[in-house]
Amino acid sequence: MNEAQQGGGPTIRRMLVGTQLRRLRTQQGFTREQAGEAIRASAWKIHRLENGQVSFKERDIVDLLQFYGVTDVEQGAALVSMAREANEPGWWQRYSEILASWFRYYVDLEAAATLIRSYEGQLVPGLLQTEDYVRAVIHGAQLDETPESVEDRVALRMARQVVLERPEPPHLWVVVDEAALRRPVGGVKVMRAQLERLIEAAALPNLTLQILPFRAGAHPSMTGAFSVLRFGDKELPDVAYVEHLSGALYLDKRDDVDLYLHVMEAVCVRAEAPSRTPKLLGEILAAT
Repeated sequence: MNEAQQGGGPTIRRMLVGTQLRRLRTQQGFTREQAGEAIRASAWKIHRLENGQVSFKERDIVDLLQFYGVTDVEQGAALVSMAREANEPGWWQRYSEILASWFRYYVDLEAAATLIRSYEGQLVPGLLQTEDYVRAVIHGAQLDETPESVEDRVALRMARQVVLERPEPPHLWVVVDEAALRRPVGGVKVMRAQLERLIEAAALPNLTLQILPFRAGAHPSMTGAFSVLRFGDKELPDVAYVEHLSGALYLDKRDDVDLYLHVMEAVCVRAEAPSRTPKLLGEILAAT
């Protein structure tokens, strides 16, 4: 089983280690500057360590634990072990040549989430795309890639989708704009197969799928797609993910996440009820 199936990855382990380091530091009343001096580093490095943004040096972890006065041998050993595991490459390593560095973070978060809420205005959500739909999207993006790279991207997308099939899958709650469902990506045959896939997926117990119809008019998320991810470990904050052409934003400050959750709720209210989704997809399919 890879980490997508298990629900893990180095990003999550780094976040957990960082959260524990932050808690130990604040409990002792130390500033980041003081912690940085203890490991011959800057306050900025402590900030990055505590936010899971960089890999760990075992010596730094040992020195910080000593500085924070941790005397519990088992607690210290467990944290060092988790930090060591966090430095291991993720399951997506075989796709590293085609996987942007800024997106690797999301792949790990997605695999570890217990709840994923998304709004998609232009595309079918990635976790519900068919292989032919993925190929059509890649060709439409005009990335000028080799056939091998295209197939690697398709394989990566399919590998991500196993999170919905594992024994304890995340709950995926998606609102898809009607425009994404009526745009003939890849042509009629590809789009019909994609719509049929969505009809099947709508029956999954861990999927809530809503359609935002054209008649809803203007709505709060017309600026673009986004996702909010929640995790089973209470130590981890919710994360709002907003992708753009050359990168992405990862927001975990409570005010930022609450803003996106507020927008998500507003979009859900304007969208059709989940119970109507199979009927609406069937009507779109019939018209395709």
